[in-house]
Amino acid sequence: MPILKALELLADRLTEGRLQVAARAIRDEVKTGVQLSDAFSHQGIFPPIYVTSVMAGEKSGSLTEVLDRYVSYQRLTLAARKKLLLSLMYPSILVFLVICLIVFLITFVVPSFAVLYTDMSASLPAATQLLIAVGTTAKNYVLAVFLLLVGAVVGFRFWSRTPAAQVTLDRIKLKLPVIGEIWVKFQVAQFSRVLSTLLVGGIPLVQALETAGDSTGSVLLREMLLRARKGVREGQALSLSLSQTGIFPPLAIDMIEVGESTGALSAMLNSVAEFFEDDVQTRMAAVLGLVEPAIMIFMGVFVAFVLIALYLPIFSLADTLR
Repeated sequence: MPILKALELLADRLTEGRLQVAARAIRDEVKTGVQLSDAFSHQGIFPPIYVTSVMAGEKSGSLTEVLDRYVSYQRLTLAARKKLLLSLMYPSILVFLVICLIVFLITFVVPSFAVLYTDMSASLPAATQLLIAVGTTAKNYVLAVFLLLVGAVVGFRFWSRTPAAQVTLDRIKLKLPVIGEIWVKFQVAQFSRVLSTLLVGGIPLVQALETAGDSTGSVLLREMLLRARKGVREGQALSLSLSQTGIFPPLAIDMIEVGESTGALSAMLNSVAEFFEDDVQTRMAAVLGLVEPAIMIFMGVFVAFVLIALYLPIFSLADTLR
């Protein structure tokens, strides 16, 4: 099917307003002789990897095949992210419920017992005094604390959008035990998947590195890949340039070096992506398997401490009456 006819059918069948407008604009530009990839780029809503893939298909004369590879890449990427989000859902709900339980005990149950013990003029143990002091303070300032937390969250969101803040956050992620390693492997897998897709589509290595770097979600990794791209442009091997970033795992560097030496870089990058995606899933499952019992243990210990601290004076009074 000719491109113009395909674009017309696409514009008629799309229901989302912004995409429909973009499809019609692309169709009009292509009619005037503009390249399809340039028309996609002018809309400003399509990701760089998609525009670059379209350009590769135009230059190689296999646009359909290149777009099929892009669709396969999107399916694999979305499937990996979906698995990650689903694995995080239950621990997130559990943490939220634990926080709600703690707030309820501290701001409602503990102050009620504080009034009871004040009326009884009972002698309280140190643990009970500490718990009542915390509960009474939390009840008096619960609104102020809530507004402070909301302000902190809003301020953090605005701050985290700045490039300097994103680099700082990425460096903090790198230093986190266990989580930092998982985060690095996930980023490496995504980068390798994008770079492999672009190389298979016929994009030159330097241009593919630029697009793959722009498609990553880490500002720190993007800066490191910019340095690696400069090294490749100056004649360095890709494996050497990536190893100088200090982020890529040694195994990934070794696999990429083998791919360069055998002339199968795109296939080896795809293997790197598959290996690290599986490793991330395995490690995430192991970490979450430890997090859930840890949360339950913490909740049990906290509830036990609250119950003992609150009921200990009652037991003392009962012994005194006897």
